[in-house]
Amino acid sequence: MGGAGGLPPTSELPIGAILVAILRLPLPILGLLLIVGCCVAGAFLFFMAQSPSAPGTDVIAAPPTVTRALADFASVTNTPRPITPPTRAPSAPGASSSGPRWLIMLYQDAKDQVLDQDIFTDLNEAERSGSTDRVRIVSQIDRYRGRQTSREWSSAKRFYVTRDADLHTVRSQQVADLGQVNMADPKTLIDFVTWAIKTYPSDKYVLILSDHGMGWPGGWTDPAVKASATSNRGVPLADSIGNLLYLNDLDQALGAIRSQTGVDKFELIGMDACLMSQLEVLDALAPHSRYAVASEETEPALGWAYTSFLDALAANPNVSGADLGRAIVETYITDDQRIVDDQARAEFVSRGSTLGGLFGSSSVPSAAQVARELGTDVTLTAVDLQALPALMKNLNNLVFALQQAEPKSIAQARSYAQSFTSVFGKSVPPSYIDLGHWIELLSRTNRDATVSAASQQVLAALKAAVVAEKHGAGKPGATGIAIYFPNSQLYGNPAAGPESYTAIANRFATESLWDDFLAYVYTGKRFSQAASGIAVPPRGTTITAPGAGQIQISPIRLSGRTAAPGKSVTLSVDVDGKNVGYVKLFAGFYDRTANSIHIADEDYLQSSQTLEASGVYYPVWPTSGKFTVKFQWEPLVYAINDGKKSVPALFSPETYGASPEKAVYTVEGLYTFADGSGSRLARLYFRDSLLRQVMGFAGNDSAGAPSEITIKPGDTFTVLEEWIDLDQSGNAVKTATQKGKTLTFGDQPFKWVEMDAAAGEYIVGFTVEDLDGNPQRVFERIAVQ
Repeated sequence: MGGAGGLPPTSELPIGAILVAILRLPLPILGLLLIVGCCVAGAFLFFMAQSPSAPGTDVIAAPPTVTRALADFASVTNTPRPITPPTRAPSAPGASSSGPRWLIMLYQDAKDQVLDQDIFTDLNEAERSGSTDRVRIVSQIDRYRGRQTSREWSSAKRFYVTRDADLHTVRSQQVADLGQVNMADPKTLIDFVTWAIKTYPSDKYVLILSDHGMGWPGGWTDPAVKASATSNRGVPLADSIGNLLYLNDLDQALGAIRSQTGVDKFELIGMDACLMSQLEVLDALAPHSRYAVASEETEPALGWAYTSFLDALAANPNVSGADLGRAIVETYITDDQRIVDDQARAEFVSRGSTLGGLFGSSSVPSAAQVARELGTDVTLTAVDLQALPALMKNLNNLVFALQQAEPKSIAQARSYAQSFTSVFGKSVPPSYIDLGHWIELLSRTNRDATVSAASQQVLAALKAAVVAEKHGAGKPGATGIAIYFPNSQLYGNPAAGPESYTAIANRFATESLWDDFLAYVYTGKRFSQAASGIAVPPRGTTITAPGAGQIQISPIRLSGRTAAPGKSVTLSVDVDGKNVGYVKLFAGFYDRTANSIHIADEDYLQSSQTLEASGVYYPVWPTSGKFTVKFQWEPLVYAINDGKKSVPALFSPETYGASPEKAVYTVEGLYTFADGSGSRLARLYFRDSLLRQVMGFAGNDSAGAPSEITIKPGDTFTVLEEWIDLDQSGNAVKTATQKGKTLTFGDQPFKWVEMDAAAGEYIVGFTVEDLDGNPQRVFERIAVQ
């Protein structure tokens, strides 16, 4: 944190970017355990929020052809109504008695300990609207089976959703108790949806799936049941993850449902889950639905604002799926019942959420305050799937033309584009990037006329496909649809590379040239515009990267060999290379006995020129490839304080070029639940010195499915320390983690604090990452007194 989000921590600005070399850290092997998929629970921070769209949030308005009836949508109140539990489903106040009949089907996989209560609350929010003559709602919800004895049940049940104001108890008509089912099995989804359509025939059908989502791999896991599906046997990723509703299985299940029910297309398919607004996913949905709603980023614990958009639909069922999708996007976060309802908001804030610490315990924060905090990093997109073929066609034209482009420009755009939470761990650069933002950056550095024209056509087709889009201030470059663009290490890994990608995102690989383009980028194999089939380089093919390496760095020059609190040392170094991506400060404590370096601090350093594209900042290095970096290092380290004690931790920077109050830092550790239900690897997110969010990972490391954890008093967090083991020559052999000290969640919010470094020998220098994300380090030893 020496540079506070890319800003130099001292008055002396670094002029350039930083070095590459002498000690090269090997990246940990990606054994991709991706056990679940990403979250109904997800992103967290400042989001300016007032209904229907908040300051600090960008919303793209729907085209005129899809805006009819939105005035009626906006007129629907979101205030909870006092209701006597009905014996059958009456029409809600304001519900229309004419128009087409809708069937809303909620497939709610709440088998995860972290997600259970939040998805259960979503069902209760749907009850606040309830079924009407025109809009009927059914749910299949499968709940977590654990030690939480206060849960109402721990099996899979089906409900016909009726009106009820209580957010704590489901009073809807139970249709069936299914006992143990495998929610990750496509047969379970087929059975539920075909039952619902045949039991409640309607004019328009909406399917909303809730659980973890992980982008192109799929989502909807069931850890309590063994996998029964065999369609992906032999696919490396599937062999590693196991029980998951993979994207190709979802595609086939939707086709089977349409075949068995005679439904032409769903009006809308919604994914109340993380990371699912990817072109690969949308292409799998396109044959089966007219519209889709999904998020590029993780979702917060709230999920969608079910009462609000269901009330709007009940008030005017004469709308299209585009109108409904736009209503889902516009009401997201701001109109959620746990925000707009005073009692629910008080309970939500007091659940141990980080919100309680942010606003203090003297009073309940306002709806606007909570929405602003929760909405900073959210995204949500409504997509016209009927416009997807044009987008795919134009993207194919672009990637074909990119074979004539400067390879470095492609790598630069990938490295600096707006990215989203990685399900492949922190040892590699994020691979889920915003499609529109990548093309914007590509256009800035590419002079080829054909590429420029093709880029503009993709952006126009993207805009036409997006019905509505919302993103918080923390994701300024989001345009609505993401795509998978791995670095060379991920591409060369069987579980994350083409062998798995083209099998699971099979429809996309067949219908697009994107897999051919990735093969061209990393193997040099050219392709034709008429290329058919899928591109999977044979095992053993040499993987290269156009933006990797070719960087030289001089030894570090020091103004002195000793430092102390208030006494700094100036480091300077010369860098020569045209593939520099980022430069970071590196500082670690040297343990002579163990011959290891305990990494204590790191942060981005700014280049002499920083540019901005749609709110995302990125460095620009001298075109000559030669520059000098200077940094004034004072021996400081950072720690987490839980109100009673401070524990030193490595704060890793998440964003380049952010101001100190906007910079986000993360700390890796082990989260343990006070109720005795176990532990999971987790990541703390800090902004402006305060803890803002806790993300848990379902796998054995951070290469797995993230989901937001709502903290409870008594839960603990054990810091994981990162060490670099050296050989006798001082070269890095491997990196390892070990448990540090433990903090306890209580009444006080976690804060970061600055501390003087302990006396001893430190390794201080720079990390230079190339445009493929490969780090090189150069350092010197400094004695701290």
